[in-house]
Amino acid sequence: MRCPFCGNIDTQVKDSRPAEDHVSIRRRRFCSACGGRFTTYERVQLRDLVVIKTNGRREDFDRDKLERSIRIALQKRPIEPERIDQMISGIVRRLESMGETDIQSKMIGEIVMETLARIDTVAYVRFASVYKNFQAADDFDKFVSELRPTGPGEK
Repeated sequence: MRCPFCGNIDTQVKDSRPAEDHVSIRRRRFCSACGGRFTTYERVQLRDLVVIKTNGRREDFDRDKLERSIRIALQKRPIEPERIDQMISGIVRRLESMGETDIQSKMIGEIVMETLARIDTVAYVRFASVYKNFQAADDFDKFVSELRPTGPGEK
């Protein structure tokens, strides 16, 4: 592992233990050249996924990009960080276990929305506003009205 401080490729693992999410290994490392200490995380990757964008462009799946978008949607919401990590790991496992290496970006968005809808309605609406490209307040109003249950006599 390359040292992030000096670029030396000869670093040593000082300590390894399961991370809090229990799906990755946390490693404390030491650089013998500059004395820097840093942490890395190692997780199982079942297969290399490729995302097919709506315009047809292909790019490697980026777990960090998925995590950033979910954390933005959940920003300042009362959801524990461990729960967020578990949710992200669950989404990635679901994508990897689909049996396909090429996954439509639309499918990823739908899975994220489905997961957020079960965890936090505000985060669900936040994510949907970007994913569905809301342009005006009316878009929010229409989307939120679809979330509300209809009472007796209403349609």
